Amino acid sequence: MFEKLFYREKGLFLQSFHPASVLAYLMVLLVLSLLYENPLYLLALFFLLVLLIREVDGLEAWEGFLKAGIFLMLLVMIANPLVIRAGHTVIWHGPSLPFEGRLDISMEALYYGAVSGIRLLVIISIFCLYNLMLNPDRMLNLFSSWAGKSVLVIVLATRLFPIMFRDWHRIKEVLQLRGVDFETGGLRGRVKKYSCLYNVLLLSSLEDAMEVAESMRARAFGSGERSVYSRNIFRPRDFFCLGGGVLALLAAVWGMHYGYGRYTFYPEADFLVKDGTTLAVLFVVLFYLSAPLILSKGWKYCRFLKSKI
Repeated sequence: MFEKLFYREKGLFLQSFHPASVLAYLMVLLVLSLLYENPLYLLALFFLLVLLIREVDGLEAWEGFLKAGIFLMLLVMIANPLVIRAGHTVIWHGPSLPFEGRLDISMEALYYGAVSGIRLLVIISIFCLYNLMLNPDRMLNLFSSWAGKSVLVIVLATRLFPIMFRDWHRIKEVLQLRGVDFETGGLRGRVKKYSCLYNVLLLSSLEDAMEVAESMRARAFGSGERSVYSRNIFRPRDFFCLGGGVLALLAAVWGMHYGYGRYTFYPEADFLVKDGTTLAVLFVVLFYLSAPLILSKGWKYCRFLKSKI
């Protein structure tokens, strides 16, 4: 299950972008998720992220993120009405509490908690898309030219958990083939069986560390200027992705300047759609943000576009 949460190279179009363009695009999505307050805009971002995750073949991995996000969303919806008493539409009059006063739950407080939960789902989905779309080695290689040693430490740290999990699963299968049953016996017996597994895992990790050190020494790491085996190429698809993100951010800032995307919850909830410009600004922002999705569809079904991007 956990291996689905790690980046896996699938040869998909969305995984072929330059790491700088992907990072900039995801940063725009993150900024917009924090900037927007209108529930309609947040829901639109959420459904766009669902389509992007589906395009990168990550719905199965996203399911785990979604369950955690819905749980946190429910916690926010429960906690917010108990803390905030600013709404005018009171739906339940509770008892009087010491130092707190009367416990009244308002519709606006529930509404604000639900919208905060939607924002949380959007942010979680952005990090899920980052995990599925961007190769961590390519992303860290982006910063290695001016912080090589620091990036090396980060690379070794980020690859530690996936490799240890893979080795743990492999060692457990080997022990099961030798007759070790981890599901039977009492607590003491299970602890003894798993302690044997973790001992082997520790030895395997130490051997991997020695191999990494020998490989770095064989490649003369730190002896001179760093060389690059493979370079990330900035292609037309990256310009479209980066340009779409920048234009979407500019359109969003323009809309926010004139009040489109803002929303008032207290003392009474505002209208979702004030006028036609609200939907027009949302359409423009979504259109620019959909650039990677449109390019991915064109790459699949249009040979001419595939040869140009």
